[in-house]
Formats: sequence, C-alpha cells, structure tokens
Amino acid sequence: MFCRNQVSRTTIARGSSLDLEIRRLGHFNTLTDLAQDGEVQRQIDREVRMREGASKLLAACSQRDQALEASKSLLTCNTRILALLSQLQRMREAQVLQRVGNRSCIGGSLDERLPCMGNVAISDLRIPLMWKDLEYFKSKGELHRCAVFCLLQCGREIYDTDLVMADRTLTDICFEDTIIFKEASPCFELRVELYSTCVVEDFSPGPGALGPRRHNRLSSSLGCTSGRRIRAALESAACGTISNVERGDGGGGSPPPLLPALCTEGPKYHLLAHTTLTIAHVQDSFRTHDLSISATGECAFWLPLYGSVCCRLAAQPLCMTQQVISGRIKIEKEPECWTDIYGVLKGTSLTCYHSQESMVAQEEPLFTIAINKETRIHVSERGPLHHTQSISISTHTRGDEAVTHTLVTHTPQDTQRWMEAFWQHFYDMSQWKQCCNGLMKIEVPSPRKSHLVTAKQGSLYHEIGRWTERNLL
Repeated sequence: MFCRNQVSRTTIARGSSLDLEIRRLGHFNTLTDLAQDGEVQRQIDREVRMREGASKLLAACSQRDQALEASKSLLTCNTRILALLSQLQRMREAQVLQRVGNRSCIGGSLDERLPCMGNVAISDLRIPLMWKDLEYFKSKGELHRCAVFCLLQCGREIYDTDLVMADRTLTDICFEDTIIFKEASPCFELRVELYSTCVVEDFSPGPGALGPRRHNRLSSSLGCTSGRRIRAALESAACGTISNVERGDGGGGSPPPLLPALCTEGPKYHLLAHTTLTIAHVQDSFRTHDLSISATGECAFWLPLYGSVCCRLAAQPLCMTQQVISGRIKIEKEPECWTDIYGVLKGTSLTCYHSQESMVAQEEPLFTIAINKETRIHVSERGPLHHTQSISISTHTRGDEAVTHTLVTHTPQDTQRWMEAFWQHFYDMSQWKQCCNGLMKIEVPSPRKSHLVTAKQGSLYHEIGRWTERNLL
C-alpha cells in the first residue's frame, strides 16, 4: 500500500475504462450545468420583459385600482429577478466547487443520501388588526385605507396573494388564496411578507396616462406592434411573488442591482411585517405564528397589526404521495406458509395486492403492513426453501408490541433493491418528521381572479387582463 503523509493516492491509467468513464461523466455534468444555466437565463429574460411591460402599464394607468395592481406586479417581477439571479450565482458556485472536488478525489461517499422533495401549502391567511376603541367604535373622520397583499417565497418559488383593502371596518386581513410550493425540501424556509401602500381617494394619473380617445385606440389595436410588445411583456403575469425590494421603515427602496429604474410614478408598496415558517411549524390544523412588524405608526402605509399571523401550513413529501417501490414478493403469513403477492411501498404502509392488475384496478388489498419512523428491518441468511435472503420488518405499535413480517424476493438483485428502497424511505421519513405521521390534505387552488380591479370594458388594463386569463390560466 502506497502511503505518503497519511494520504492515500490512486493512479489511473490513461485511456483505461475508468479514465474514459470519468471523462464521460465530466462531459455529461458540463452539459447538464449548461442546460440548467440556460433555463434560469430564460426565466430571467422572461421576468425582465414582464417587468418592462408592468412598468409601461403603470405609466399608462388612469384609474387607481389599475395602478395598484400594476405596481404590485412590478414589485413581484423585481423580487423574482433577484431570486433567479441569486439562484444562478449559487449554481455557478456549486459547479466550481464540484469541478475542484472532482480533481481532488474520485467519486463520493456511498452513504450520502438526499431526502425526497415535497409540496408545501399555505392557506387561510389571517392577520388580526388592533384598532383603538376611538377609531373602531366611533368611526368618525376620514377613513385611513391601505391596499395590502402578501408575498411568499420558498426557495426560488415566489407567489403573491390578491390585493385587499384594509381600513377600520376590518378586524382581520384575510387572504383566501391557497398557495402550493412544489419544490420544497425538508429544510425549507417559507418567508411571508406583508406589503402595504396608503390609498388616496383622489388618484392623479401619471404623465404617461393616455386620454380616453388614445386609450381606446391603443386597447383596440393590441395586434399592432406597440400592443404586441406590451402583451408579450406581460405574458408571464399569471405567476406570484416576494422579497428584498422596497423593504425599509417607510422610505422607498432603491432599485435592485442590475435592474434599471423604469417607472417612478404610481403607488409604492412598503414592507409592513414578515415572518419565516419552517418544517417545525407544519401541522394539519389552523395555527398562530409570531409576526415581526417592520413599520411604525408614523408611516402613511401603517396598520395597527396585532403581531401575529394565523394560517394552515401543510406538507406532502413525495414519499407519502408516490410509490417508493413495487413488485412481486412473498410474505410469510404463517410459519413456513408463504403467500405470493404484489407489494407497494408508499407512505405509512406496505400494501399487498393479489396482483398488479388488482392494484391498477384499485381493488381492496389483501392486507397492509404498517410502516413508520420506528420500523426496523434486517436481512437474514438464506433459508433452505429460497435462493435469496429474507427481509424482516418489525413495527412497534402503540402498545409497544413489535409486529414482525418476513418477506422474500425472487432474485438477489430484487432483495437489494427493496432493501435500498426501505433505507431511503426511512431516511425520508426521518427528515420530514411529523409530516410523515399521516397524509396531510392540500386543497388544489382554483384559478385566480382579481376582485379588486373593476376597470371598464374596453380599457387597456381590461383587455390585457382578459388576454392573460385566456392564454395562461
């Protein structure tokens, strides 16, 4: 054994099969990295075009509700662009580290496991308000009204809620949206941000707003060059949003790096409060979480927040919703009495069917073996009746009584596959913790429709909104 300074060194012959395999894998990784970079770049370009369109729309708004929605879209676009730029930077840093690692060592640890991804859904957002008795019960004087919405970010996924008008007639700010993040890992951080802007009754259109005659002419000519540019820029307007833009204690934020200022007219949204939710906050029920308030009463966009947010945060790991492994196996129902079945490992059970056709037809299973984080498995030696090793599955019930089942596969390769699938499944369940105690319910959100904007038929905003719904929803 060659040893120098307690470091092992391996020499690979040039042109050997191992050398060619390493080169092939390196070339494959390079192509994969380029494809990922290209996809993120296309997303950035798309958001930049959408941002330009939102800015043009904001400059052309002649009604208050139009300007509020356009300004929200502009904030969303800025946030997404910043998130995509950060993701691109992290990807390139990881690529550099991977290349350096490939030069210093060959291969990685066989024990390295990655947990499965999952869906995380947040719904029924409620933010209570704490008005003073003088403001709420007497209801005298001019209403202090703000337009508010939530931005939610989990990794690179960014969504927003509908706009809500908040004044002293409300005791809670309620968002009915159900937002699902489909690329969450067990260590996810879901940041919830509440943005607000003071609403003035006398809305003054910006200098770019069109008169009625030119307004109708432009809205009726969306097929022309100018109309197509605005329409193409808003092609992605059915997405959602969050972030580091316009955060502060009341002053307008400066434009983010690499993003030139496009439009300074119209309403400005400011960060009012925020919180971050993790897997520890996941529970299949309505819960209250602390909210960090970022503004004071001197700000025009301020609202008397109680300091908490109520919501339902649910998670569905893929190991709970998708088959981990399936195939024909034999189960020992009684000593030396084996039953040939079709097993499906999914969620908290190993479901046993008579055949694969029975499983596809969703027939009643023959029986079910409980699986949880406390389940233990081990491989026994080959028995006289089988050519492969058997797998023993022991699960503790609530009464601390261990129930053991023994199964065998038809080939040693199948035994290895099932063992590996069990180990990965147990690892996924240990990482997702309480999310694997049972399958949590996630309501599929319905197509979103804005309830705030009430623009008249024929306006530029209405025409673009109708085209977006028709082509993207």
